[in-house]
Amino acid sequence: MELWLDAEMYGRPTQDPDGVRVWDGSSPDVAMVEITDARAQKEAISLIGSVPWILIRCEDWKMISLENLVASSRGSGTKLAIAVSKRVELQGVAFALQHGVDAVALPPENKFPDIWSAARSIVRDNGDRNSGVDLPSLSHARITSVTEGGIGERACVDLTERLLEGEGIVAGSTSSCLSLIHGETIPSQYVPTRPFRINAGAIHSYVIMGDGTTKYLSELESGDRVSVFSVDGSIREATIGRLKIERRPLLKISFESGEFTGNVMVQQAETVRLISSDSKPISATDISQDDEIIVVIDNSMRHIGSAVSGEVREL
Repeated sequence: MELWLDAEMYGRPTQDPDGVRVWDGSSPDVAMVEITDARAQKEAISLIGSVPWILIRCEDWKMISLENLVASSRGSGTKLAIAVSKRVELQGVAFALQHGVDAVALPPENKFPDIWSAARSIVRDNGDRNSGVDLPSLSHARITSVTEGGIGERACVDLTERLLEGEGIVAGSTSSCLSLIHGETIPSQYVPTRPFRINAGAIHSYVIMGDGTTKYLSELESGDRVSVFSVDGSIREATIGRLKIERRPLLKISFESGEFTGNVMVQQAETVRLISSDSKPISATDISQDDEIIVVIDNSMRHIGSAVSGEVREL
């Protein structure tokens, strides 16, 4: 997503900012349309495919109108720029229909620094996601013991989207060896599925975030983004909508993978599932010594969630 300076509305600066296009109201490659009603939207759509850029101004912001334009422009060769004057509008613009627009025209940075900061953050984060976060890959581990873990607080992580079978988040007591915890997508005769939920374990557990850092389950908040791992090796990000923390009986499941050892403390319940080495969900109450499960190995030391080189022992 490109950042433009909206000089047409706010005046041209004394010095043009580096790496930013200055829109002064006229350019042979840009058609400007002000959308005030359905007729104006139709006019904008009619230009798609015939001009390189369309700059849209909206008196009364409507996301559906923007989504219609984004959908119509895909694959047409026409790019969309949207004039934005409020920070709250940026997210809708940047991620409309998951694709977002190609540029945003913003008011001067010296008067609206928060908008520019947020816009640059979106551009940076999109670039990071496109290039791929360097996350650890899946491995196998052998169960060494399954014991009682006492009573403790466990956290259910509720996402804002559904999980597929074979997907979950990785969590555990040691950051070097985390287990893949399956989402509650498996039907049970006693409780309905919760396809957005991962009953992830005791609140002291690490979990891998979308940017590759770790947090404790107790630190997670609504709006945080976590890494969702799949048994096929793919990784995506998902947003947390809610945390549900309750006191429950726990199991301590210990495992080893080569020189790495780890454990995860999860609720003692049939609906809590890890994933076996043959990529099938296995209930925590059915796991036995010498079973193999899918884990994530990371030999980095962690400092406030970030991976750093060094030696550490977690027992």
